[in-house]
Amino acid sequence: MTFVDLSHTIEHGMTTYPGLPGPLICDFLSREASRGRYAPGVGFQIGRIDMVANTGTYLDSPFHRYADGKDLSALPLGSLAGLEAVVIRGGTTGRAIDRAAFAGRPIGGKAVLVRTGWDVHWRTPAYLEGNPYLTADAAAYLVAEGAALVGIDSLNIDDINDLERPVHSTLLAAEIPIVEHLCHLGQLPDAGFRFSAVPPKVAGFGTFPVRAFATL
Repeated sequence: MTFVDLSHTIEHGMTTYPGLPGPLICDFLSREASRGRYAPGVGFQIGRIDMVANTGTYLDSPFHRYADGKDLSALPLGSLAGLEAVVIRGGTTGRAIDRAAFAGRPIGGKAVLVRTGWDVHWRTPAYLEGNPYLTADAAAYLVAEGAALVGIDSLNIDDINDLERPVHSTLLAAEIPIVEHLCHLGQLPDAGFRFSAVPPKVAGFGTFPVRAFATL
Protein backbone atom coordinates (compact mmCIF):
# COMPACT_ATOMS: atom_id res chain seq x y z
CA MET A 1 0.00 0.00 0.00
CA THR A 2 1.29 3.46 -0.94
CA PHE A 3 0.22 6.58 0.95
CA VAL A 4 0.06 10.01 -0.68
CA ASP A 5 -0.23 12.95 1.71
CA LEU A 6 -2.69 15.51 0.32
CA SER A 7 -2.52 18.00 3.20
CA HIS A 8 -0.66 21.26 3.71
CA THR A 9 1.46 21.57 6.84
CA ILE A 10 0.03 23.91 9.47
CA GLU A 11 2.71 26.38 10.54
CA HIS A 12 2.81 29.22 13.03
CA GLY A 13 1.35 32.45 11.65
CA MET A 14 0.56 31.18 8.15
CA THR A 15 -2.36 32.55 6.13
CA THR A 16 -4.89 30.06 4.79
CA TYR A 17 -7.68 32.42 3.75
CA PRO A 18 -7.65 36.22 3.35
CA GLY A 19 -8.95 37.97 6.45
CA LEU A 20 -8.58 34.99 8.79
CA PRO A 21 -5.80 35.00 11.39
CA GLY A 22 -2.92 32.58 11.20
CA PRO A 23 -2.47 29.96 13.92
CA LEU A 24 -0.53 30.67 17.09
CA ILE A 25 1.61 27.61 17.85
CA CYS A 26 3.60 27.54 21.06
CA ASP A 27 4.45 25.54 24.18
CA PHE A 28 1.90 25.25 26.95
CA LEU A 29 4.55 23.39 28.90
CA SER A 30 8.10 23.33 27.54
CA ARG A 31 10.52 20.44 28.07
CA GLU A 32 12.69 22.64 30.24
CA ALA A 33 9.79 23.72 32.46
CA SER A 34 8.49 20.17 32.74
CA ARG A 35 11.69 18.68 34.11
CA GLY A 36 10.93 19.78 37.65
CA ARG A 37 7.75 17.67 37.59
CA TYR A 38 9.34 14.32 36.72
CA ALA A 39 12.31 12.15 37.55
CA PRO A 40 15.78 13.42 36.63
CA GLY A 41 16.33 13.43 32.90
CA VAL A 42 12.61 13.11 32.11
CA GLY A 43 10.81 15.90 30.29
CA PHE A 44 7.78 16.36 28.07
CA GLN A 45 6.46 19.02 25.73
CA ILE A 46 2.78 19.91 25.80
CA GLY A 47 1.91 22.11 22.84
CA ARG A 48 -0.74 24.73 22.46
CA ILE A 49 -2.40 25.97 19.28
CA ASP A 50 -4.87 28.84 18.91
CA MET A 51 -6.45 28.92 15.46
CA VAL A 52 -9.65 29.38 13.55
CA ALA A 53 -11.19 26.15 12.28
CA ASN A 54 -10.57 27.12 8.64
CA THR A 55 -6.81 26.57 8.77
CA GLY A 56 -4.66 24.48 6.44
CA THR A 57 -6.41 21.65 4.62
CA TYR A 58 -9.85 21.36 6.19
CA LEU A 59 -13.20 19.66 5.90
CA ASP A 60 -16.60 21.38 5.93
CA SER A 61 -19.59 19.55 7.39
CA PRO A 62 -23.22 20.60 6.81
CA PHE A 63 -23.19 22.57 10.09
CA HIS A 64 -20.66 24.97 8.55
CA ARG A 65 -23.48 26.28 6.35
CA TYR A 66 -26.67 25.18 8.10
CA ALA A 67 -27.53 25.57 11.79
CA ASP A 68 -29.49 22.31 11.77
CA GLY A 69 -26.91 20.40 9.70
CA LYS A 70 -24.64 17.66 10.97
CA ASP A 71 -21.59 18.92 12.82
CA LEU A 72 -18.20 17.20 12.84
CA SER A 73 -19.18 14.85 15.64
CA ALA A 74 -22.23 13.62 13.72
CA LEU A 75 -20.43 12.64 10.52
CA PRO A 76 -20.10 8.86 10.18
CA LEU A 77 -16.58 7.59 9.59
CA GLY A 78 -17.79 5.82 6.48
CA SER A 79 -18.39 9.21 4.88
CA LEU A 80 -14.82 10.37 5.52
CA ALA A 81 -12.42 7.42 5.37
CA GLY A 82 -11.51 4.77 2.85
CA LEU A 83 -13.71 6.22 0.12
CA GLU A 84 -13.30 5.10 -3.46
CA ALA A 85 -12.11 8.21 -5.27
CA VAL A 86 -11.54 9.83 -8.64
CA VAL A 87 -9.51 12.82 -9.77
CA ILE A 88 -11.13 15.34 -12.09
CA ARG A 89 -8.84 17.69 -13.98
CA GLY A 90 -10.32 21.18 -14.01
CA GLY A 91 -9.29 24.78 -14.39
CA THR A 92 -7.56 24.27 -17.74
CA THR A 93 -9.80 26.63 -19.71
CA GLY A 94 -10.54 29.29 -17.10
CA ARG A 95 -11.40 29.67 -13.44
CA ALA A 96 -14.95 28.28 -13.56
CA ILE A 97 -15.28 24.48 -13.59
CA ASP A 98 -18.72 23.40 -14.79
CA ARG A 99 -20.54 20.09 -15.09
CA ALA A 100 -18.78 19.23 -18.36
CA ALA A 101 -15.62 18.43 -16.36
CA PHE A 102 -17.47 15.63 -14.56
CA ALA A 103 -19.72 14.30 -17.32
CA GLY A 104 -19.09 10.69 -18.23
CA ARG A 105 -17.07 9.89 -15.11
CA PRO A 106 -18.45 7.38 -12.59
CA ILE A 107 -18.71 9.49 -9.45
CA GLY A 108 -21.63 7.92 -7.56
CA GLY A 109 -20.58 7.01 -4.01
CA LYS A 110 -17.05 8.33 -4.59
CA ALA A 111 -14.86 11.10 -3.28
CA VAL A 112 -14.48 13.51 -6.20
CA LEU A 113 -11.18 15.39 -6.03
CA VAL A 114 -10.82 18.35 -8.38
CA ARG A 115 -7.26 18.99 -9.48
CA THR A 116 -6.66 22.58 -10.60
CA GLY A 117 -2.95 22.89 -9.79
CA TRP A 118 -3.63 25.96 -7.65
CA ASP A 119 -1.71 24.44 -4.76
CA VAL A 120 1.56 25.49 -6.44
CA HIS A 121 0.74 29.01 -5.18
CA TRP A 122 0.41 27.95 -1.51
CA ARG A 123 1.93 30.47 0.93
CA THR A 124 2.18 33.16 -1.76
CA PRO A 125 -0.09 36.18 -2.42
CA ALA A 126 -1.19 34.59 -5.71
CA TYR A 127 -2.96 31.80 -3.79
CA LEU A 128 -5.37 34.23 -2.15
CA GLU A 129 -7.16 35.61 -5.22
CA GLY A 130 -8.35 34.57 -8.67
CA ASN A 131 -8.69 30.92 -7.68
CA PRO A 132 -10.41 28.17 -9.71
CA TYR A 133 -13.86 27.15 -8.43
CA LEU A 134 -16.89 25.01 -9.24
CA THR A 135 -20.05 26.45 -10.72
CA ALA A 136 -23.51 26.09 -9.21
CA ASP A 137 -24.42 23.81 -12.11
CA ALA A 138 -21.45 21.57 -11.37
CA ALA A 139 -22.54 21.30 -7.73
CA ALA A 140 -26.07 20.33 -8.76
CA TYR A 141 -24.63 17.67 -11.08
CA LEU A 142 -22.46 16.23 -8.31
CA VAL A 143 -25.48 15.95 -6.03
CA ALA A 144 -27.60 14.36 -8.76
CA GLU A 145 -24.85 11.82 -9.52
CA GLY A 146 -24.45 10.87 -5.86
CA ALA A 147 -20.93 12.06 -5.02
CA ALA A 148 -19.94 11.07 -1.48
CA LEU A 149 -17.44 13.89 -0.86
CA VAL A 150 -15.97 16.69 -2.97
CA GLY A 151 -12.48 18.13 -2.58
CA ILE A 152 -10.44 20.76 -4.39
CA ASP A 153 -6.82 21.97 -4.34
CA SER A 154 -7.87 25.62 -4.39
CA LEU A 155 -8.57 28.50 -2.03
CA ASN A 156 -12.31 27.87 -2.12
CA ILE A 157 -14.70 25.54 -3.91
CA ASP A 158 -16.87 28.61 -4.61
CA ASP A 159 -16.05 31.85 -6.40
CA ILE A 160 -15.14 33.99 -3.38
CA ASN A 161 -16.71 36.99 -5.11
CA ASP A 162 -20.10 35.23 -5.12
CA LEU A 163 -21.42 35.87 -1.64
CA GLU A 164 -24.27 33.39 -2.10
CA ARG A 165 -21.73 30.55 -2.01
CA PRO A 166 -23.89 28.25 -4.21
CA VAL A 167 -21.51 25.27 -4.20
CA HIS A 168 -21.20 25.13 -0.42
CA SER A 169 -24.95 25.61 -0.11
CA THR A 170 -25.82 22.85 -2.58
CA LEU A 171 -23.31 20.22 -1.49
CA LEU A 172 -23.73 20.70 2.25
CA ALA A 173 -27.52 20.70 1.95
CA ALA A 174 -27.13 17.23 0.43
CA GLU A 175 -24.79 16.21 3.30
CA ILE A 176 -21.79 15.95 0.99
CA PRO A 177 -18.67 17.00 2.93
CA ILE A 178 -16.24 19.41 1.27
CA VAL A 179 -12.45 19.39 1.59
CA GLU A 180 -10.60 22.55 0.55
CA HIS A 181 -6.90 23.41 0.20
CA LEU A 182 -5.83 19.94 -0.90
CA CYS A 183 -2.41 19.48 -2.50
CA HIS A 184 -0.38 16.97 -4.52
CA LEU A 185 -3.37 15.70 -6.50
CA GLY A 186 -1.02 15.44 -9.47
CA GLN A 187 0.58 12.41 -7.78
CA LEU A 188 -2.67 10.44 -8.05
CA PRO A 189 -4.12 8.37 -10.89
CA ASP A 190 -7.50 9.35 -12.31
CA ALA A 191 -9.16 6.46 -10.43
CA GLY A 192 -8.41 3.24 -8.57
CA PHE A 193 -7.43 4.65 -5.16
CA ARG A 194 -9.07 5.49 -1.83
CA PHE A 195 -9.31 8.82 -0.03
CA SER A 196 -9.54 9.71 3.65
CA ALA A 197 -9.96 13.06 5.42
CA VAL A 198 -11.01 12.68 9.05
CA PRO A 199 -11.31 15.66 11.43
CA PRO A 200 -11.52 15.43 15.23
CA LYS A 201 -14.94 14.54 16.61
CA VAL A 202 -15.85 18.05 17.82
CA ALA A 203 -19.43 18.86 18.80
CA GLY A 204 -20.71 22.27 17.68
CA PHE A 205 -18.05 22.72 14.97
CA GLY A 206 -18.69 22.68 11.25
CA THR A 207 -15.11 22.83 10.00
CA PHE A 208 -11.70 21.56 11.11
CA PRO A 209 -8.28 20.74 9.65
CA VAL A 210 -7.72 17.19 8.42
CA ARG A 211 -4.80 14.99 7.47
CA ALA A 212 -6.11 14.13 4.02
CA PHE A 213 -4.43 11.25 2.20
CA ALA A 214 -4.84 8.72 -0.56
CA THR A 215 -3.99 5.02 -0.52
CA LEU A 216 -2.94 3.33 -3.74
